Amino acid sequence: MNTTTRTMNTSKCCGGGPRSLVVRQQVSSASRCASHHLRTRATAVEVSGKAQGTATEEPLLLRAVRGEEVSRPPVWMMRQAGRYMKSYQELCKKYPSFRERSEIPELSIEISLQPWKVYKPDGVILFSDILTPLEGMNIPFDFLQGKGPVIEDPIRTMEQVERVCKLDPASAVPFVGQTLEALKKEIGNESTLLGFCGAPYTLASYIIEGGSSKNYTNIKKMAFTQPEVLHALCGKLAEGMVDYLSYQAESGAQCVQIFDSWASHLSPCDFEVFSLPYIKQIVSGVKAKHPDLPIILYISGGAGILERMADTGVDIVSLDTSLDITDARKRINDKTGIQGNIDPALILAGNKEAITKRVHQTIEQGRGTKHIVNLGHGVLPGTSEENVGYFFDTVKEFSW
Repeated sequence: MNTTTRTMNTSKCCGGGPRSLVVRQQVSSASRCASHHLRTRATAVEVSGKAQGTATEEPLLLRAVRGEEVSRPPVWMMRQAGRYMKSYQELCKKYPSFRERSEIPELSIEISLQPWKVYKPDGVILFSDILTPLEGMNIPFDFLQGKGPVIEDPIRTMEQVERVCKLDPASAVPFVGQTLEALKKEIGNESTLLGFCGAPYTLASYIIEGGSSKNYTNIKKMAFTQPEVLHALCGKLAEGMVDYLSYQAESGAQCVQIFDSWASHLSPCDFEVFSLPYIKQIVSGVKAKHPDLPIILYISGGAGILERMADTGVDIVSLDTSLDITDARKRINDKTGIQGNIDPALILAGNKEAITKRVHQTIEQGRGTKHIVNLGHGVLPGTSEENVGYFFDTVKEFSW
């Protein structure tokens, strides 16, 4: 994507937030091309969805999360749609901009369904990014190849926080709703449709640092010198994510996951101050509107704050590889389910005997705990599709 410098709107009141003219033109142009290229595919989604939507039994993942007796645990993988798949790589050649691929419904639908068509996972997750709703809050961002997310105007003052807008998802990110609606029609009740969002502290990390960071100096400095600014920003982000996840649920998402990727860089006591209250705010806000919507929380490196993760009120805590499921179960209440936590490097290595052994071990450890089989992190680039297929098959062939 060709980039342009965009600055935050100086108005204190705004609707869905500004989108740069350049980005709008690029996405609109690519959308017309994608619509023509994928029109047949989109029609197939609508037609097959009508046929599949007649199934009455709820998806396996939903039944497992609710504590119902199931014959095997459900399985899906974080980053199951993406760089390791040849079909995705081919699409990237035609549409090199990540924002095009994630914001044009035809492309996002196609990418979300790529692993579904090959592996039939028990969860199909929206192809998007945690930063997607930010522009609708008057926080412009871009993705630069080789650099990742970039926010040209990092927020460092209360005056800047005051210019952050209330999110109206229907007008700011309608493509998210359109994509979810189409995906739900396609998969019916054969799989669970998952949405997601970033947690306020993690979103604030990008917003304050101006992008990715190795040591998060700016946000930590703010936490200890201007905590009122960080709290004000996280509060606005929490309100936005309540509306964003609710919009996803109303568009067809049957389960949602909150990613607090960088919360593990906080000490446990600082997590309680700068992250925990805002995750609780999201959970309570979403549950007030959608009480039966399962919510998953993932924090990479969260072993030291596991009890606090469960204390957020989520239905499922997703574990990375640093914690044994058996030990995790001893530390949290029985009402909270567990997702995870197979090492993605094991799938990358491709030793089938080792994969089988670890899958069976993980399933036995998670038995009776509302367990969802997943990885401890996203699929690693370079992982072969054959290895991923073997992983899915091994889980699906298991029976209690």
